[in-house]
Amino acid sequence: MSRQTIHTENAPAAVGTYSQAVKVTTGNSSMVYISGQIGLNPQTMQLAKGFEAQAKQVMDNIEAICKAAGGSLAEVVKFNVSLTDLADFDALNELFVARLTEPYPARAAVQVAALPKGAVVEIESILFIES
Repeated sequence: MSRQTIHTENAPAAVGTYSQAVKVTTGNSSMVYISGQIGLNPQTMQLAKGFEAQAKQVMDNIEAICKAAGGSLAEVVKFNVSLTDLADFDALNELFVARLTEPYPARAAVQVAALPKGAVVEIESILFIES
């Protein structure tokens, strides 16, 4: 078993004491654990405005980290979503339909009181990569 820290300049730098992702490889397969992503532009570190723009940026960030780990959004097996307003749940579903293909990964979505930097959505991901 090996453990590798994943970092890409195509996603925002960590805003705390954590890695963008950690890839654990055993035999011919890997699990990649992607830290929660918020809608920060990786070049400016500015938060996108509004739910839809933030959610799109979050998915862009997750996709960039997936690629840096040798995978893709198609290999995500689980999303954990935190929303500051569950009224955004339908818009989240629309984004997932636009960015993902069936069969969809497992997902949890919860409402939270607040997120870092005033974000309205944060998504952490797990992907499974077979070699």
